[in-house]
Amino acid sequence: MADPRATRILVWMCVLIAVNQLGFGAIVPVIALYARSFGVPQSAIGVAIAVYGLARFLVAMPVGKLTDVLGRRAALALGGLVTAAGNLACAAAPNFATFVAARFVAGVGAALVLIAGQIVLADITTPARRGRVMAIYQGVFLFAVGVGPYPGGLLAERFGLAAPFVVYALAGGISAATVGPLLVGVLLLCGAIELALRTFAPRDRLGSFAVPLPLLLGVTTATGGLLALAWVALKVGALSYGGGFVIIPLMQADAVERYGWMTDAEFLNAVALGQVTPGPVVHTVAVVGYAAAGVPGAFLAALVAFAPSFAFVLVGARRFDRFVANPDVRRFFDGAGPAAIGAILGSAIPLALALQERWQLAVLAAAGASLFLLRRGVVLTLLAAGAAGAVAALLGAPVGP
Repeated sequence: MADPRATRILVWMCVLIAVNQLGFGAIVPVIALYARSFGVPQSAIGVAIAVYGLARFLVAMPVGKLTDVLGRRAALALGGLVTAAGNLACAAAPNFATFVAARFVAGVGAALVLIAGQIVLADITTPARRGRVMAIYQGVFLFAVGVGPYPGGLLAERFGLAAPFVVYALAGGISAATVGPLLVGVLLLCGAIELALRTFAPRDRLGSFAVPLPLLLGVTTATGGLLALAWVALKVGALSYGGGFVIIPLMQADAVERYGWMTDAEFLNAVALGQVTPGPVVHTVAVVGYAAAGVPGAFLAALVAFAPSFAFVLVGARRFDRFVANPDVRRFFDGAGPAAIGAILGSAIPLALALQERWQLAVLAAAGASLFLLRRGVVLTLLAAGAAGAVAALLGAPVGP
């Protein structure tokens, strides 16, 4: 009987390679036309196509050794990022030489993904099952490559010749995010896509694809799009050492001051909602996401914010005991712990400054007395404060937005 774990890994690898190779197939219809747009002869177009295979050939053996050094997951993630970087550079190439160099980089990324994937499958199979597993993997690979040219042609027709390269870059980024270790790199790379295209690529080369690009990539940090939201959520999830309140000032600075998604009063309400709902106060980031981009933004923010915690547990659980027993690590925690407490106390200042009505100050004072003098629980105090706010609103007291 097949090993359930091996079956899960096979399915995961098939999904990974399908996404990656759909992107590769998407550029097939346009690569020659794109190369010709630089005004080079037919022989040079052949170089642009052949250099991709040359890169895969040259790095095949080093990639195998690199996979042993880095580990399978890290090699797959790195391959996705290199693939994305190469195709991004193709889309933004200002001249033919840059395009050829970018094709070489994309070939290196493809070699990383394909070889590391085959090594993973070899690891999880016995000789008796290896042929069947490799056949399934290759079948998915060939199907994705074969189907990809059709949507690639549609993208090129609708949005310009650069569009399939950008889609392939996104496919590489998705592949890297799927395997986890380089998620931060994926987000940074996606942010670089719009910047590079706007900075280096001529407008006529991007064609009409330049108009809907911010929607496709979830850009830009300058205008507070989905990428900015994802970056804020990632910081919230990855830097909340000591509890969610540690990150409140940073979250408020981004949500209120930098991007203007909400007012101070609305952010204070978001923190209150994050506190009274089950789970950590980091839930506040979902409300920030809703203010930035509606329900999709809320889901995106929550997903990205909690991803680091899940990744740390999944990747590091087996090493946890050894990690916390390390004297150097304990020294770090001994120093960082008091700083986290200070950050939590410091978060009270911007939240208190967000209060707008006098009766809210009275509720704040009463809540402080309940917690510190009467030693009541946090939940009871929150419920009582919420009830006081509801009564004040019913009595006609002014309330914030």
